[in-house]
Amino acid sequence: MFIELTDALVERFDSIEFLHLLAERSVRLLPVDAAGILLADEHGALELVAASSRLARPLEHFLLQSADGPSEESFHSGQTVRCPDLRALPPRWPRFASAAVKLGFLAVDTVPMRLRGEVVGSLNLFRTSAGALPAEAETLARSFANVATISLFQVRPGAATRAVAEHLETALSDLVVIEQAKGLLTERLEIGVADALSLMRNYARNTGQLLSDVARQVTERSPAVSGLTRISKPHPRW
Repeated sequence: MFIELTDALVERFDSIEFLHLLAERSVRLLPVDAAGILLADEHGALELVAASSRLARPLEHFLLQSADGPSEESFHSGQTVRCPDLRALPPRWPRFASAAVKLGFLAVDTVPMRLRGEVVGSLNLFRTSAGALPAEAETLARSFANVATISLFQVRPGAATRAVAEHLETALSDLVVIEQAKGLLTERLEIGVADALSLMRNYARNTGQLLSDVARQVTERSPAVSGLTRISKPHPRW
């Protein structure tokens, strides 16, 4: 896992693809069933930027961005938030807990992503069985969040002098384009949103491009990605 993450420290670093990779590997290597990553925008509002395939849209946005959920609590407190049983009464986050349990999630842990003492986002880990996350798994989750944050903000030229907000703005701007491209592909190819993202990620990796660049070509209907739009079934990498 750490070798894969450090491989991101290259000239053409793809922040959104990197965060999706982190979410997927968190599910693969930790005793969790789904993962999502949020980053804060310039106003301090959390935005979902990456998720494992288990967090299916459109409910993933409510799950991870609910104002009374663990993401907000972890972001504002700067501490890891743990809830080993979302069915416990009284509910810690009533709306969030109700939505999560309906989807089959019974426990959640949220780890803050920090940069020089500032919380810039969170790694959210969901489980379908109640119970505390083992101590060794929690330690590893914190390491994942730390390495991801360092990589996210240190790989680009001039990173040491650029504001944190500028990095976040770039990542969130890329996310908007990717969301638009996913919508176009779902309509054009009659596939699901998750398949549309997988299709673009595979295409970007196979052609040596950034995910955001592929997404822009899709939204611009560029002939350069005509091969992509003729594919009816993506081949997921996970």
